[in-house]
Amino acid sequence: MSFAAPPRRGPGGPPVKRRRSPLAITLTVLAALVVALLLLAQFWTEVMWFDALGFANVVWTQWGARAVLFVLGFLIMGAAVFSSFAVAYRVRPVYAPSTPEQATLDQYREAIEPLRKVVTIAAPVLVAFFAGVAASAQWRTVLLAFNGSSFGQTDPQFDIDLGFYVFTLPALRFVVSFLMAVVVISGIAALVTHYLYGGLRLGPVPQGGTRTTPAARVHLAVLAAVLMLLIAANYWLDRYSLLTAANDKYDGASYSDVHAVIPSKEILTAVAVLVAVLFVVAAVRGTWRLPAIGVGLMVVSAIAIGGIYPAVVQRFQVNPNARELEAEYIQRNIDATLDAYDIEDVETQPYDATTEAEPGALRDDAETTASVRLLDPQVVSPSFRQLQQNKQYYDFQNYLAVDRYDIDGESRDTVIAVRELNLGGLGESQRNWVNDHTVYTHGYGVVAAYGNQPGPDGQPAFYEGGIPTQGALTDKGYEPRIYFSPKTTEYSIVGAPEGAEPQELDYQADEAEDGGQVNTTFPTDEIAAGPDIGTFGAKLLYALKFGSEQILFSDLVNEESQILYDRDPQTRVQKVAPWLTVDNRTYPAVVDGRVKWIVDAYTTSEAYPYSSSMPMQEATTDSLTQAAAGVPVATPPEVNYIRNSVKATVDAYDGTVTLYAWEPDDPMLQAWSSIFPTSVKPMSEMSGDLMSHVRYPEDMFKVQRALLTQYHVEDAGQFFSGQDFWANPEDPTIGGESPKPLQPPYYMTLQMPGTESSSFSLTSTFIPGGNTDREILTGYLAADGDAGSTPGEKAEDYGKLKLLELPRDSTVPGPGQVQNNFDSNPTISEQLNILERGSSSVVRGNQLTLPVGGGLLYVQPVYIQSSEGTPFPLLRRVLVAFGDQTGYAETLDEALDQVFGGDSGANAGDASGEVDTEVPTAPVDGEEPVTPEEPEPTGTAEPTTEPEPTGTPADAQARLDAALQEANQAMQDADAALAESDFAAYGEAQDRLQQAIEDAIAAEGELGGN
Repeated sequence: MSFAAPPRRGPGGPPVKRRRSPLAITLTVLAALVVALLLLAQFWTEVMWFDALGFANVVWTQWGARAVLFVLGFLIMGAAVFSSFAVAYRVRPVYAPSTPEQATLDQYREAIEPLRKVVTIAAPVLVAFFAGVAASAQWRTVLLAFNGSSFGQTDPQFDIDLGFYVFTLPALRFVVSFLMAVVVISGIAALVTHYLYGGLRLGPVPQGGTRTTPAARVHLAVLAAVLMLLIAANYWLDRYSLLTAANDKYDGASYSDVHAVIPSKEILTAVAVLVAVLFVVAAVRGTWRLPAIGVGLMVVSAIAIGGIYPAVVQRFQVNPNARELEAEYIQRNIDATLDAYDIEDVETQPYDATTEAEPGALRDDAETTASVRLLDPQVVSPSFRQLQQNKQYYDFQNYLAVDRYDIDGESRDTVIAVRELNLGGLGESQRNWVNDHTVYTHGYGVVAAYGNQPGPDGQPAFYEGGIPTQGALTDKGYEPRIYFSPKTTEYSIVGAPEGAEPQELDYQADEAEDGGQVNTTFPTDEIAAGPDIGTFGAKLLYALKFGSEQILFSDLVNEESQILYDRDPQTRVQKVAPWLTVDNRTYPAVVDGRVKWIVDAYTTSEAYPYSSSMPMQEATTDSLTQAAAGVPVATPPEVNYIRNSVKATVDAYDGTVTLYAWEPDDPMLQAWSSIFPTSVKPMSEMSGDLMSHVRYPEDMFKVQRALLTQYHVEDAGQFFSGQDFWANPEDPTIGGESPKPLQPPYYMTLQMPGTESSSFSLTSTFIPGGNTDREILTGYLAADGDAGSTPGEKAEDYGKLKLLELPRDSTVPGPGQVQNNFDSNPTISEQLNILERGSSSVVRGNQLTLPVGGGLLYVQPVYIQSSEGTPFPLLRRVLVAFGDQTGYAETLDEALDQVFGGDSGANAGDASGEVDTEVPTAPVDGEEPVTPEEPEPTGTAEPTTEPEPTGTPADAQARLDAALQEANQAMQDADAALAESDFAAYGEAQDRLQQAIEDAIAAEGELGGN
């Protein structure tokens, strides 16, 4: 019985159609508009952003490629699956066989029939959508295949150009895999439909009957034949992929791969083609017997030929003779790895390092010892904050940058930081939309300190700083406003009509007219730093994008306004060049009148034949990256080819991103330049000023040093034994149990043995590999980072890797042994314990290693900071080691003299490591420039005479307690003075602190004598 109401009819006419509700229509239209606006807010704003930066072709090319691949994937998958449904339904038998199985299927057919059309359309569309998404994700692979070029080298196995493996093979594998998925899903659709409508039977078949109808047999046989041909193509491509396969000892095709696996793949290819032919025969002859036999043969062949035979060859032929049989293929791996990672031209020299310090030994290395960087860029950031931050809405990064600048005609290693915007420093009462996005819009200026000398009271010796900026860099002239930096994460709206009152805060100054503030307005009429949002449409889109209605209604957003976002330099480079992998570190440089962030970028591949695969994230992780507050940049999971093909800059003032072709001969870069022809500029457009601040990239150096732990061995026989493999040392300055993070590489200016001049270099050390606990030094690696100052032309030695190999019976202590010597030295530990008593703490700086004096010299700065109040580190002592001899003093010169018998020769050429009294430091928060005074020596780590007792032990203990109390009080007074910006009182408190420390050391010495 039906309870449905009868249709309404007109008078004597047909049924009256129901009128659609105007409300429903309105709601539908409104919903469509909202969805369209939300999509525009995400997509069209991206177009506006790229257009403002001059990289609109990047986003259109990327989206165009993804759209084409999506459509192709959607159509191929959707059409194949829909056709399979349609053909199977169309050729269904008119009368299904009368069997118990079919009686059950009749019930399913009756239930499905009302929804059949929906299912046969919706299912292909759904599957096609996911296929289109998967295909669009391969846009890089496909574009490279169409634009790849020759490497000019061939592989040693098939003698095919390497470009085939890097550019073409990944695309072929993708196409074959995608088509296999299409055929498999279409086959499933065909099987289900034929079974449901009687074209295919699974149960008992009457005598003389068949399991499939002729039409079903042809349909399924054709799909199976196509699948077999695709499997054959996959087997054939497997041969080439073996050249990038991973093995236990090395990557690439091994002896058993070449002599067993590759032939087996060729046989299986032929078998798969034969089976495909048998399926075609079955479609014609009407029997499944031959293809069934063929499938069985293919399965047996895959097990026997593809699995058992290679395993037998490996176990009974290769393993007993592995050294001889694998030698050729190990050598292929060595040669390919050295080439793929650009380490084939490492300049290796034996270095018979002495461990005996002799008087005057450093005289020939005075230039290197003069440049020893005592300022640790990871440790001194709090000192920069306390002395140069100026206002709470500015901040510095936790790890500062090391660079070099010409000061008074001399190249000086420099620790430099940018005073970035920090909205988190504002009080809650100051946080509102107007302040966050229209007033506090930028940072201000850079702060620079000499890397090789301390300032007064152990402070950094600033030569650039203050607000407004003063110092050597300001004298050369540069734009101090910082609109783009890593810490600037919020969007800002800048610009105002001509004649309007400036709203953007530069800094506060007592002499300023406008309430003690100096304001500015970004010149949007001259510079495009971000998308224009002067129109109602642009305001609406960005209000939706950032969920901020104030953008739409604020009077501060006007016809001249631009919106700045995605302001982190690494983010900007990654967006405009999604085909590059950027370095984890970016650093600022004052060049050409602007502050520019320099970002190293890499082209990478994981398809270079025979090259060893390297997990890049693992290789680039060390104690500094683990300590960094930021999120690591995205890196490929595995690479086996890398080139620092691009140097990128981001202008801190207007956000301009510029990509320079640093390795123009790199085939990967050439391919991407064909895809994005206007993105990369030639190196010839780099200015000489910028060239002088380019340095060797950290991440690439870390990958190279990780590989050189093994690939410094270039003989296949020695590589197989692995007896001379090395390791990168753990960072000895990190406390806690092992395993510790790796010691990072360090930038410094040094002169390598056998060279005629010093250069700005990136350095690292090696220790024995394996499970040994003996940490001696086995090697020292330095990369020349001086690109020169000739516009558009790299210096000849830039990027040259120099490796010092120490004798295998070397006894030169490694970083861990040296740190142990420092910590266990009774005099050093005693004095550091004294310094750490009360409310102060000791911070050990980076442990630098330098090849000087015929051996290896270790230098480590020691900082003291308050453990309460406002702690910031001040350089108080310097530790040095040469062999097993250690020194500990207030200055580097004194510590070297302790080790080298009072005549180190290090002070030749003004290499004292003390403050240069001729160079004034930059002001601290508005102070007048200060000329630091040379500190008075207060003793050494290993005094030649014991202190004479001047009283009873009780008297000495009383003097020690009094000195510690005075030190504590002096530190508290210094903190209070600094908080009130009373630098005269701060200096006086620092003098009292220094005297109290000296008194405490003397009293402790008397106690030891008693």
